[in-house]
Parts: sequence; structure tokens; C-alpha cells
Amino acid sequence: MGRAEERRARKKGARRAKRAAKAGGIRRFFTWKWLLGYVLGLCLLFIGGFFVLYLMVSVPPANAAAKAEANIYKYSDGTIMAKTGQVNRESVPLSKIPKPVQHTFVAAENKDFYSDSGVSFTGTVRGLINTALGRGKQGGSTITQQYVKNYYLSQEQTVSRKLKELVISLKVDQQKSKDYILAGYINTSYYGRGAYGIQAAARAYYNKDVEDLSVAQGAYLASVLQAPSQYDWSAAGPNGKRLVKARWNYVLDNMVEKGWLSASERKGMKFDVPVDPRPIPGAEGQAGYAIEAAKKELVKAGVSEDELLAGGWTITLNIDRKKQQALEKAVHTQLTDKLDPKERKVDGYAQVGAVSVDPKTGGVVAMYGGAGSTEHYWNNATRADYQPASTFKPLILASALENGSTTQDGTPITASTVYDGTSRRPVKGSAVGFAPPNEDNKSYGPISVQKAMNNSVNSVFAQMAVDVGLEKVKSTAIDLGMDEEAGGFDVRPAMSLGVMGASPYQMAGVYATLDNHGKKVTPAFVKSAEKGDERAELPDPTNGQAISRGAADSVTSVLTGVVDDGTGQAVRQQGQAVAGKTGTSDDNKSAWFSGYTPDLVTSVGMFGEGEKGKQVSLKGTAGGGRVNGGDFPARIWAAYTEAALNGEGASKFDLDTDMGAAVKPPAPPSSSETSESPSASPSASASDSESPSASPSASASDSESPSASSSASPSDDTSPSPPDPSGSASDDPPGLLRRQQQQQP
Repeated sequence: MGRAEERRARKKGARRAKRAAKAGGIRRFFTWKWLLGYVLGLCLLFIGGFFVLYLMVSVPPANAAAKAEANIYKYSDGTIMAKTGQVNRESVPLSKIPKPVQHTFVAAENKDFYSDSGVSFTGTVRGLINTALGRGKQGGSTITQQYVKNYYLSQEQTVSRKLKELVISLKVDQQKSKDYILAGYINTSYYGRGAYGIQAAARAYYNKDVEDLSVAQGAYLASVLQAPSQYDWSAAGPNGKRLVKARWNYVLDNMVEKGWLSASERKGMKFDVPVDPRPIPGAEGQAGYAIEAAKKELVKAGVSEDELLAGGWTITLNIDRKKQQALEKAVHTQLTDKLDPKERKVDGYAQVGAVSVDPKTGGVVAMYGGAGSTEHYWNNATRADYQPASTFKPLILASALENGSTTQDGTPITASTVYDGTSRRPVKGSAVGFAPPNEDNKSYGPISVQKAMNNSVNSVFAQMAVDVGLEKVKSTAIDLGMDEEAGGFDVRPAMSLGVMGASPYQMAGVYATLDNHGKKVTPAFVKSAEKGDERAELPDPTNGQAISRGAADSVTSVLTGVVDDGTGQAVRQQGQAVAGKTGTSDDNKSAWFSGYTPDLVTSVGMFGEGEKGKQVSLKGTAGGGRVNGGDFPARIWAAYTEAALNGEGASKFDLDTDMGAAVKPPAPPSSSETSESPSASPSASASDSESPSASPSASASDSESPSASSSASPSDDTSPSPPDPSGSASDDPPGLLRRQQQQQP
């Protein structure tokens, strides 16, 4: 070998040695022992990091979106009237969800839910990898993890959010029961069709409450969670329908596997096709008025506005769906269909408000608030800025009977007591000059209280109010349900003409109290209100005796004469007992009919509302002249009542009284007994005033509004009245009936 070859050989050897040394060094660092050590080190590092993360991350408060719910408003029969709120969710306790339906969700999403630790580490790792690689949504999360994502976190797809989800899920599983977690998951998940939570989904897909769901229906709702848009049967294509049915079968098979469903039941189960989607009821039309009235009532009962704003309430109203439809139809057919604002400017001013009440329960069964809450802001049914006019007159008589009042000459006031019905006759016993005109300035001469009520004679009731005592009249009115804070409720003789403010809601309550034999009725819109297991404490709508039964029944008896032989003849119905009173305010700015049968009380008010809410005259509405209470309001009342009762109403009042048009009249007195004083003794009565006559009275129109030319205008009368000069036994609680019994020999 030459020297050159020897040098080359030495260089090759050196290179080999160098490579061998290098390889040996690498092998020293990457032996299996070293590799195991590296893995263990990484695991310890991960565990340590996770431990630190576990300590640092706490269970946060619920996110706003998860807590947002709708308030559900229902008719008395349980059908939905409206839903309010930006999120269509109505959370329900797990106790309302049938157990088999609960199992459909567990079988669909996490069949080992009841025994797992709340997390799926393999699923989480897979989700982290997918997220890191930008592959979209993860799969394999447990029910607990999905609940945590919905309730505590957000829907964003980030590694940090998924790590938080893992930690919080472990803590929630330790702190909460499985039932709590399952209820949260079912109530926070999105089901499509705008429905969040199972109750909204049950309504959206099957038009029923969650407690009425079948297993087959529950399995569909559990299936649709995987892909709400794709699996909505009404919108799904052939592939979507195939996939959701496969998912449905998967859910049921898992239930059989877990022993939650028998094989025989599973075999006979058929897919229940969901109903077509329908729009979510909103607050348009009359529903808007009802919702606002219900809210005010709940706030008054102790439910805060913030609680209502948070949502989640199921509020069942007393409103009867059929009666509500009947009232709306009556308003349209009897008035609004006849209006033509383009032809007659006054037609655009006509507003109607009405409230109908069940006198036995106090529930508001129907309400008309106007053209619609989005078209006319003010609720005409509850507004109290218009005068009730002569619908106030029965309250004066009620006060007289309740207080055992007498006339100026000491004669007890009854239905047969005779007053001087001369128009513009100055009221006696008042320190304030007051001489109201009757309608059309008509004078009646000596006239009984019954006949004066039939024909709404202002001069008689102005005198009677002073005879009773204006403070006592006001006190009785408030006891019956009128609002002391209403505008114009000043203690003055003009009060007898009903010049204070009142609403159809208030007047319906007053007349319902009379119908309920004097037991106080405070009309109630809300039947029940609940949120989960919480229930609002609502007051009893019929509580306490406002006036004695004898006084109330006597007024009812008298008011039957208004219908049979007076200004309210438009509401007469064959075979049906009806009591009521018309009213028409000064300048014809309002017209009323408030009346009742033994089973239904309704007050209808018609108001002239001009621009910017200014009160204007109704004269000329629908092409007619003066609008009286016996006109449109009475016709609306009659059409509604006939449809609402539909043969259900009782035909006679059960009255405990011996006076008024509803009872047999006494023998006619001789004409010589008639007195020329403002009132005479009860024996000096006109026989034709005690019972309905065979023919209409001479004047069947309202007679309550003082003329504009009257020197004793109510608006000019601001001085308080003097104490009652009659010397009546006003402190006698049982009232007139007891006084009469004491006076009998």
C-alpha cells in the first residue's frame, strides 16, 4: 500500500469513528428509559399545569344569553295569547318533564351521563386538536360540558374556551346534582324554530306543553339538537329527513339498551311528524293591552319590574278566549265598521273601551282597549280621564240605602220615594248653589226614585246626594271600587252628575260588586303567574263586604227598571234578567253603558279623543247626532253579552229586597199624598214608577248632562258642601233595611 492510500484509509477511519461517536451520543439521550422519562415529565408538566388551571378557574355566573327568557301570556284555557322578550325560552323544572322524555336526551347525547365524571377527556382532546387545526366544531362532549358551554361560557371555538369548559365541567359535576345539570342542559339548548329550551320547543314542534310530550316526540326533540336547521322536519330535504329519522332510531335503541324503554314499546313506536311552524304570537292588537294590564297587576302584587324583564314567567290571564273574540266582534259590528274618518272627521275621534268581569270570581274575562296597542297607545279600558256621567247615579242610591239616609223632611229614601224632578230646581240643603238641568231641560214634576233612575233625572240625584251627604256618597263610591285619586272627585254637589274621572275597568268593578250582593269585586286580569317553582302571591279579587247585601240587591232591582222601562232599553234580552245604567257626559265627550246579568258584568265606554289626547265631542259620530249611552255603548254591550252568555246565563237575579222594579209593586197611592217639597214620604209614590211599564217611557234618552248655559255649572262649583242637614242615622251599619224593621209596629 502506498503512502497516499494509507492516508486515505486513515481519513475514512476517522470519519467512521466520528460518526460512531456522534451516533452513540444520540443513543445515550434517546434510549427507551430516556423516552419514558420524557413522557412522564411531560405528563407531570401537563398535570401540574392543569392543577394550576383548576385552582385558577372558578365557576362563573351564568351568561346573560342563557338566562334570557320569554314571558308567556296565556288565555284562561291555557292557549297562548302572546310571548314577549327577545329570546323564546320558558324554563321548566325537571319535575314537569316526563321521566321517559328526560331519558331521550341522555340516550341521544351521553348515555353514561348518570355515572360519568362530567367530562369526556378523549372527546375534549379530539376537540382541542380539531380546534387547533381549524377543523370546526368538536364532538364527543358530555351533557355536563354542553350545559357549561350554554350556561356559563360562549359558543366561540378557541382552545382557551375548551380548557375552561373542561375545568368548569369537573367542578359543576362535583357541586351540582345530575338532575340539576340535565334540567339546565334541556332548558338552555337551542332546538331551532327560534325555540330555546324544551318548553318552547314542545310548543314550536308539537303545539303542546312539555308535560304532555310522548317518548316519540321527546326523541325527536333530543335528535334535533344535533343539527336544528338541518333536522327541522318542515324545512329538511330528503337527506335531512333520513338523517333525523336515523338519529331518532338511535336514541330509542339506546333507551332500550339502558333499560329505559322496553323492546315491545320500542317496536310499536312510530315517528311523530312535527306540526308546521307558526309565527310566535306577539303583543299586537288587544294582546298588547292585556299584557301591560297584567304587568301592572303583578307589580302591584309584589313582582318587581326587573323580575318581569328577566323573563321566564308563565302568566295565565282570566281572559276567556271566546268571550274576548265576542267583545271584539261586537265593537266592530256595532260601531267601528260604521265609522268613516275620511268622510266624517269626528269618526276619527271615536274611541271605545270595555271590560267584562265574572262577578263571582272577579276575573276579567274580556277587555277591549282600542284599535290595538301598536296603533293606539292609551288603553281605553283602563284610562280614567273621562267622566262616567250618570253611571254614577246608582252609587248615590247605594249610599242612601247603606247609610239609611232620609230626605230633607226625614222620609227614608227608597225606590218609591218621590222627589221633585223639575229641571234646574235649586238643590236644598247645600251651601253651594247648584241647579242642574235635566236632558233637554225636561221637567218631570213629582217623580219616584225608580222612575228618576229609569230616565236619569239629574235634579233628583243632585238633591239625593246632598240628602245623603256628599262625603258619605264619596266614601261609598270608593268602597265599591272607584278611585279616590281620579281627577274631579271633589266633594261638591256636581259630583252627583259623575264629573270625576273613571275607567270602564273601575265601573265594571263597581257594578260587579252590586251584582255580587255587595261583596267587593276588584277585577283581576291575572289568574296565576309562575316561574319555575316560584308562584306570585295574588290577592283575592272578591274579598270583604263593600256594602250590605240588602243595599246592593235593592240597587240591582232598581237598575232592572232602567233596562225594562228607561234609557237602557236597547239591551233588553228575551228571558234574561238585565240591570244597568246609561251615561252621557257634558258636551257629549263620553257615553257609557254599564250593566250586568247574574253571571256577567260589562262596562262599555265611548270617548271622544282629538289630537294630542284632547277631549272632544262625539256628536255626529257615524253620521248621527248626539251619542247617548243608550246608543252605541248599549248596542255593543247587548251584542257582546248575548254572544258571551250563549244560553249559559241565569235568567233571574237572586235578590234580597222588597223594593225596585224587579219586585212586585205596592198598591198605588192616592194623588193627594204627593208633596211639593223636594221629597215626600215613601207612601207618596207614583205607581207607574215601581215596575216596568208596557210601553217605553216618554223620554228614553239620557238626561244627565247640564247644559252649557246653566248658571250653576259643575265646573264653577268648587266650594265644599255643608254637613248633611237631614239628621239621618248615618252611622247605622245595617242601613235602611234595619231602620225599616225597627220602625215597624
